[in-house]
Amino acid sequence: MPATSTSLKEQLLRRRPVDGAHLVPGGAGSLKRSFGTFQLTMFGVGSTIGTGIFFVLAEAVPEAGPGVIVSFVIAGLAAGLAAICYAELASAVPVSGSSYSYAYATLGEAVAMCVAACLLLEYGVATAAVAVGWSGYVNKLLTNVFGFQLPQALSVAPWDWEPGQQHGYVNLPAVVLIGLCALLLIRGVSESATVNTVMVLIKLAVLGMFVLIALSAYQGDHFKDFAPFGGTGIGAAAGTIFFSFIGLDAVSTAGEEVKNPQQTLPRALIAALFVVTGVYVLVAFAALGTQPWQDFAGQEEAGLATILDNVTHGRWASTVLAAGAVISIFTVTLVTLYGQTRILFAMGRDGLLPAPFAAVNPRTLTPVNNTVIVALVASILAAFVPLGHLADMVSIGTLTAFIVVSVGVIILRVRRPDLPRGFRVPGYPVTPVLSVLACGYLLGSLHWYTWVAFAGWVAVALTYYLVWGRRHSALNEVAHEDMP
Repeated sequence: MPATSTSLKEQLLRRRPVDGAHLVPGGAGSLKRSFGTFQLTMFGVGSTIGTGIFFVLAEAVPEAGPGVIVSFVIAGLAAGLAAICYAELASAVPVSGSSYSYAYATLGEAVAMCVAACLLLEYGVATAAVAVGWSGYVNKLLTNVFGFQLPQALSVAPWDWEPGQQHGYVNLPAVVLIGLCALLLIRGVSESATVNTVMVLIKLAVLGMFVLIALSAYQGDHFKDFAPFGGTGIGAAAGTIFFSFIGLDAVSTAGEEVKNPQQTLPRALIAALFVVTGVYVLVAFAALGTQPWQDFAGQEEAGLATILDNVTHGRWASTVLAAGAVISIFTVTLVTLYGQTRILFAMGRDGLLPAPFAAVNPRTLTPVNNTVIVALVASILAAFVPLGHLADMVSIGTLTAFIVVSVGVIILRVRRPDLPRGFRVPGYPVTPVLSVLACGYLLGSLHWYTWVAFAGWVAVALTYYLVWGRRHSALNEVAHEDMP
């Protein structure tokens, strides 16, 4: 649609109506409400545990040493403060799109576009990063069970190899994983939720086994040099770890596919947070008690399984762990892929993306176009880009989205104090302010080149918005009381 006579400033600041925020003209299609509280909690747990503990220890422990336990707690506290803010906005604005939709209803269209860029980066890169880590456990399982593994040329990205090793060409297992998840999401959200729940329970059982076995070889001496790099190292590790808390945002992307969203969304968010943080700290403590922190460097491929090999002096435990990881990391990819498709759906329905992004298959009630597009892009990333170049980009997108949500709570309280809310942030306004400060601290710990890449990505998104998005926004045809 052509641009209206609305000035550029008004376009940048206009907001969607909070009540029925998804019912603006230009919308297309509707999603099926399938999730209950338990299934949605498992969605949050499933998208989080896996990225953070199955292989990110190899990235975080060399940065902080045994102090990485504190890093997990810091990241968990920051995520917890943000999760509480998410719970209030999710109950007040229960629509698809997560923090993109919340920003649109509170801070305006331009900020919403920036948040959308953060989320698309966050979910797209997270999907690829998890798939890359999955390949190591596939090879570990194949080695233990069948005595062979995929050649490095077909299981390692072209730039993810070391001198003396065979050059990689494509990470084929990562591509296969993303393809399987895409097929399941196309089939239907109910089927996806059921498969996810079963796999998450397997994942928790496997990690429980790891903790028990690892603690049998616990040595307190491994914690003597607790913080070899001081607070700086602990903060840096917390920033790296934070990308694994993406699952909390993923819960809120299901706003339009949840039964009784005003109650279900807050409960699932808080329950997922407690489960995830508890499991992370337990596994990290057990792993660090088993081997010196210096040994974690270079254990990106099946690090936890390697620890079990060293403890049991056999392969049975690591085989079970590798099998559990192969099965359960599937859930992380499934949910991050799901989250990105729903954000694209919300943007398409708002007119900020072309109409095909808002299309819903009439039989399965799923956005098939989005699923195919996201799977293709994530497959390319996973096939050719190594994990080490991806994790911090997810963290910066997640933290930015969390800050916007925390600010959105304050704005909505001021503008719409009478709006029905299924959950209210305790300790308001201190809690959202602390959330902003905690996330800002973690942002400050990220490397400068991560900021440069992030700034470039947001600039591209804003350029797209100014050239195309603002002219096709569904709000061009709407005049409502929330517009400045």
